[in-house]
Amino acid sequence: MKQANQFLAAALLSLATLVPVTSMAQATPEPSKSAAAAASMTDGEVRKIDKDAGKITIKHGDIKHLEMPGMTMVFAAKDKALLDKAKVGDKIQFMVVSENGKMVVTAIEPAK
Repeated sequence: MKQANQFLAAALLSLATLVPVTSMAQATPEPSKSAAAAASMTDGEVRKIDKDAGKITIKHGDIKHLEMPGMTMVFAAKDKALLDKAKVGDKIQFMVVSENGKMVVTAIEPAK
């Protein structure tokens, strides 16, 4: 009987530790999709385009959603047709995601 009481007490304590976590998870509001989309566009300047390889070199500011500081780097284009939206020297806003450890540009727009 003593073991059953100890088991019951341990089970109740385990459940009690989960209650604050689940209530916090439910209380966290989801960000709006438009806010997330606006926050994910990054300012940059096109330095080089290699259409055959499907790559673009961009000098960019901080990429906040990836916690990446500003720098100049080469990105793969998700679709080579994106590279037709810019030319060397253009100021742009772009979306980049990490796919299997590779930085991929998924959208390019002229800077506003």
